[in-house]
Amino acid sequence: MIDKYNWITVYPDLVLLFMACVIAMIDLGVKSPRRTLTYVLTLATMGVVAVMQAMYATGELTLYGFGNMIVSDPMGNWLKCFATIAMMVCLVYGRPYAADRDMLRGGEMFTLAMFSLLGIFVMISGSNFLVIYLGLELLTLSSYALVALRRDHATSTEAAMKYFVLGAMASGFLLYGLSMLYGATGSLDIATVFKVVNSGQVKHQVLVFGLVFIVAGLAFKLGAAPFHMWIPDVYQGAPTAVTIMIGSAPELAAFAIAIRLLVEGLLPLALDWQQMLAIMAIASLMIGNLAAIAQTNLKRMLAYSTIGQMGFVLLGLLSGVVNGNTLSAANAYSSAMFYIITYVLTTLATFGIILLLAREGFESEEIADLAGLNQRSPLYAGVMAICLFSLAGVPPLVGFYAKLAVLQALVASGQGLYIALAVFAVMMSLIGSFYYLRVVKVMYFDAPITATTVSAPMDVRVVLTLNGALVLILGILPGGLMTLCAQAIIKTLAT
Repeated sequence: MIDKYNWITVYPDLVLLFMACVIAMIDLGVKSPRRTLTYVLTLATMGVVAVMQAMYATGELTLYGFGNMIVSDPMGNWLKCFATIAMMVCLVYGRPYAADRDMLRGGEMFTLAMFSLLGIFVMISGSNFLVIYLGLELLTLSSYALVALRRDHATSTEAAMKYFVLGAMASGFLLYGLSMLYGATGSLDIATVFKVVNSGQVKHQVLVFGLVFIVAGLAFKLGAAPFHMWIPDVYQGAPTAVTIMIGSAPELAAFAIAIRLLVEGLLPLALDWQQMLAIMAIASLMIGNLAAIAQTNLKRMLAYSTIGQMGFVLLGLLSGVVNGNTLSAANAYSSAMFYIITYVLTTLATFGIILLLAREGFESEEIADLAGLNQRSPLYAGVMAICLFSLAGVPPLVGFYAKLAVLQALVASGQGLYIALAVFAVMMSLIGSFYYLRVVKVMYFDAPITATTVSAPMDVRVVLTLNGALVLILGILPGGLMTLCAQAIIKTLAT
């Protein structure tokens, strides 16, 4: 552990911040209606930042800076790298859609995407309560603006208002919980909080009271029930190019702050927060999978699917400590990290297809809009089918291995309750497979409602094909990514 390299810990973040400001200024002189120069500069910047994060991650050093407020460790650097790639993919998929809907009159979409990514970086790097909260606010304020970017669209404005009100409430929950912990421990530093809590000198009731609010705030950011109410409305109401941004990279940041706060800071209270996560996991799996069956809107169905998928992430997080024993912690938390990364990968391709099928004046949001897609474009129907089968957990796709890793972590605990949770998760996944397979049936067996051929720019076609291929390849060869997650978690927790 090295604690004297202040600026080294934030070089990629500084590059992103500097270029976000430069690109915002350059965009003032861009005349192209599709913002080509802004788009290219944004992708180039994110590409450089992703490479920098990967280099930091492979260096496998844990660096602390700015009085231990910022940490650069393998888990955080890999999550930042994947979040950057996810945001790049979002912009590639979303630009044609945004251009057709007059959302690129200025370069706000690209600038806000970069500041959202900066917020994600700060959240992931935070080793201090205030830093984590500042990152969270930077991300959420940028997200509110992105949802409302289509100013003349009533549904988007309504979604932004709902997101803002509920997001502010969740931020208040988290801030109140953090303030309770600060009052009880006398420190904002996560490592110091851990030492104080572990010493047993603080009243347990005070800590649990603060913990309840922290878990509630985290559940909102992850989209776990019963704090899920914003997801269906925001997913459906936001422009699809923004929905894909909200549903991908921020999930990685939410996972990171769950690890920072619950594992690195409050592991001695694991018995308490694991019980809360278990209740939320059961509610998420049940509400997400059952409510999705009734949906006819594809974006709304995928929103409920997200809630169900987050139930699996919570199952991975809650199985790390068994009877006070942390021997299985690395296995459990790495399975949750693997799950969230592969979920984001699959979600990107799923929403990419929805964006691809949308055209000017037509959103392609209803499940019926995919009717006969295989006859119009076998490639895109194949990519969508691969993603839906992966979300359902069908082998040999990556979603199957991700679910298997989480279930294996539960069963390996040897606890009857955890094994029962694994059985329940399998049952809910079987129920959930119905609504995924229904969409596949519509694509392959229903008559097309339009003869319009599906066309896309070259960059979208290439990225979408690679995205779908990765979902298949990582399912067949998951070992590399699983090892990467395991080593990142082990090295992070070892400090």
